[in-house]
Amino acid sequence: MSIEASRLMALRSAILEQNSALQRAAGVAPGAQPGQTQGVTRPGAFGEALRSALNEVNASQAQSTAMTEAYERGETNDIAAVMLARQQASIGFEATLQVRNRLLTAYKDIMSMPV
Repeated sequence: MSIEASRLMALRSAILEQNSALQRAAGVAPGAQPGQTQGVTRPGAFGEALRSALNEVNASQAQSTAMTEAYERGETNDIAAVMLARQQASIGFEATLQVRNRLLTAYKDIMSMPV
């Protein structure tokens, strides 16, 4: 089984795009070391980053569904691309759930602190 160079480059490009999206969502400047944030943060940046991340997960879910339906209709034969899209959507959803759980735990911890 050989790997086509164009598919490999497309996969690399997708990984780099996801990496930059994660860096934007985390508030890290592209090319900066992890842990270094941008110098100025504006009010609402967290909400915007969270909204952007949720929109990306939603888009990934929609793309996965569209690819699965196209495969079921016989419009495409590339089961590997369909399964890859489904796994990416699944991982994105699981990560979103973990973030939600951490936020809820942090909220409960803060609310239970004595004043």
